[in-house]
Amino acid sequence: MEIFLDKVKEVLQATLPITLLVVILHFTIAPLPGVEFPRFLFGAFLIILGLSIFLFGVDIGITPIGNYLGKEIARSNSLRFVLVMGLMLGFFISIAEPDLIILANQVSEVTEGAIPSSLMLVVVSVGIAFMMTAGLFRVVYRYPLKKLFTVVYALIFLIAIFSSNDLFAIAFDASGSTTGALTVPFMLALAMGVASLNHDSKSAEIDSFGLVGIASSGAILGVLILGLFTGNSDISGTLTVDANNYTSWVTPFVETLPHLAWETIISIAPILSIFVVYHLFFAKVKMHAREMKRIFLGTIYLYVGLVLFLTGVNAGFLNVGRQIGMLVGGMENKIPVLFIGLLLGLVVILAEPAVYVLTHQIEAVTNGSVKRGVVLTFLSVGVGLAVFLSVVRVLVPAIELWHYLVPGYIIALALAFRVPNLFVGMAFDAGGVASGPMTATFILAFIQGVAEITPHANVLLEGFGMIAMVAMMPILSLQILGGIYQRRAKKEDL
Repeated sequence: MEIFLDKVKEVLQATLPITLLVVILHFTIAPLPGVEFPRFLFGAFLIILGLSIFLFGVDIGITPIGNYLGKEIARSNSLRFVLVMGLMLGFFISIAEPDLIILANQVSEVTEGAIPSSLMLVVVSVGIAFMMTAGLFRVVYRYPLKKLFTVVYALIFLIAIFSSNDLFAIAFDASGSTTGALTVPFMLALAMGVASLNHDSKSAEIDSFGLVGIASSGAILGVLILGLFTGNSDISGTLTVDANNYTSWVTPFVETLPHLAWETIISIAPILSIFVVYHLFFAKVKMHAREMKRIFLGTIYLYVGLVLFLTGVNAGFLNVGRQIGMLVGGMENKIPVLFIGLLLGLVVILAEPAVYVLTHQIEAVTNGSVKRGVVLTFLSVGVGLAVFLSVVRVLVPAIELWHYLVPGYIIALALAFRVPNLFVGMAFDAGGVASGPMTATFILAFIQGVAEITPHANVLLEGFGMIAMVAMMPILSLQILGGIYQRRAKKEDL
């Protein structure tokens, strides 16, 4: 019970700041019409309850599975086994990620079905599977992480030149969305299990970071490769906001719940099936019956929580986020929309539960040399600027997403060769940590609302790309911190 209450506390930290901001906007400059305000509040309640139950289920269900399978991969000493397990686990853990499901549904809705959500899920999950497998091979062979990232991102920007412009922003958003509440704990547990093969504890610690960053690059590659086949189709995005479609705030939740309950069963079942089949027929070390029972119980919690979370997001949060974006973005004076974008970025990163885990981890690994407060300041300013610059991109037609991302990643890759290896893995993993549930839901919906109300903007082109910015900034922030830490360490040695 105490663990669950801790999860509730973490989720409240993540959701209450944004919820309070919407309440303030509703009673001041952006009043929500009809039943939208109670609909938003009930959606927030479902998100808090659902995400708390979901994270509790991840802790006692998914994380032990990842750790167990990672150790089994390490014990096998078989490259074929690493290949098969990496591909299967990478695909199925990605396709069940709630943040990715939300993004895929948004892409399908905005493009009016021209890019179906099922196609997005499969393409991204295939990319994740291949790159997660590459990441596992990197751990086994201890290939330098910075060299692998250099090769991968050089390939990404090369393919981007020939891929569809329509999918460029979506590809980088998919990268941030795939590293969410389900994927990150599983991949970290898997990486730690495989890295345990190395008996040098310091090297194993370094190798346990980076898998999330490598895997998320597969999402970018997958979508960009899809763009090679679709070409520049000039899809014009539109946004549906159902502000006056409901007379009761309960109706959208009742309509959404059954569909999501079935979809969630389909997405979670393969992960559990792989684990059970492997444990029964192939495992070298069997789990105790008590551990198995706990994992199954955790999976039930995970399922219930995920259904409640997705229902709250789809029936409550997204629509209101878009409306707030349209109401504030439609004002003649553009200062409020820029300020609210900056404020949302500052709030979301300070409130994200995974960021607190990351900052504690950095402080522990550096023996207190890099303080949590310093890390939070760097991350907060970086993500605030990311959302702010995303709003600027919507308002200024001449600015395109690649104007931000290409220089940003060139700097990030250059820094990777100058800072300690430990910070390289942490930094690229942190991109996924920063783009959590609130970023993938409310803030992305807010940006889409601003894009919809801005006359010259295309929701498909300008309405996406914000998650990509939020995912890039922590990479730069933590590597800059790594450089500061390295310089300080050298001075102390003198």
